[in-house]
Amino acid sequence: MNGTLRIFLFFLAGGLCFAFFPAGAEAPIGGDQAWYAVHCNVDGAGVFFDGEYKGEVQGGVLNVPVYTTGTPYMTYTVEKEGYTTFSDSIPAVPGKGETFDLYATLNPAQPAQPPLIGGDIGWFTVHCNVDGASVSFDNTPQGVITNGILTVQVYTTATPYRTFTVTMAGYQPYTGTIDRYPGKGETVDLYATLNPAPTLPPTKSPMTLLSVLAAVGAAGILALQRKE
Repeated sequence: MNGTLRIFLFFLAGGLCFAFFPAGAEAPIGGDQAWYAVHCNVDGAGVFFDGEYKGEVQGGVLNVPVYTTGTPYMTYTVEKEGYTTFSDSIPAVPGKGETFDLYATLNPAQPAQPPLIGGDIGWFTVHCNVDGASVSFDNTPQGVITNGILTVQVYTTATPYRTFTVTMAGYQPYTGTIDRYPGKGETVDLYATLNPAPTLPPTKSPMTLLSVLAAVGAAGILALQRKE
């Protein structure tokens, strides 16, 4: 009886082990973690990976965590009401602990019924490295740079602009040539880099007449003392 009882208890313990510890105790699904940083010029825009919602852009970026050993995403889409939808492919998978940057630029959506005056609509997107900088087209103010860009709507049949200027206090102004005009529904990118204005060295005040006379007098006294 003792031998039979021992065999029974052995198989009972083994069965409990299999019950609580499934065969091939695998590592958690997913593996190591990495991130995609989706950069966008419009806060509140929704981000989708392969049609799966990931969150909203805040402060110009959305960080999306992913597992390095999971099924790779192929495309990303960024959209917001009132703007054209942006979609592109995801070219790479970040490694463990790494972040891979993705970029999306949203432009205002074209109105369903174009205004009677002006004709079809296109856009200029002015990119600049200084937020708050003012943008002018042919000396006509257009707005300020926000999150690195300013989108300017234009009529394709209107008189074309020739130059654009970007200015900001403390920086040297930038002026560029507009050599391409957008067609209907198109966007033309313009780029401006602002450099800090040079700091002028303090100017030395010129010697006053009194200072010159005092110096000449002192030199004369020293000359007389040497003769004596």
